[in-house]
Amino acid sequence: MPKKRKSGGKTGSSKGNYNKVQCSKCGRFVARSKAKAVTRRTSLVDARMYGELKKSGTIILGAQTKKYYCISCAVHGHQIAQRDKNLRKG
Repeated sequence: MPKKRKSGGKTGSSKGNYNKVQCSKCGRFVARSKAKAVTRRTSLVDARMYGELKKSGTIILGAQTKKYYCISCAVHGHQIAQRDKNLRKG
């Protein structure tokens, strides 16, 4: 059978096996090199309180959350987009 992708859909080095991570949306286990990682900042205070604290000059740190998505959930959730057909192979 012809090979669809040179990399086999994985990123990174030629390490071999990668640890599996669980998709945050559907729960599927995916190789870490194949999963899409999305990092988001979450605010620890609500919007009104944030505005008041900002006016008073308080430094507000937010927590970062990292989520992993399998390819199908990343495409469905608009985290990544499909490339043009002529750019896909290679």
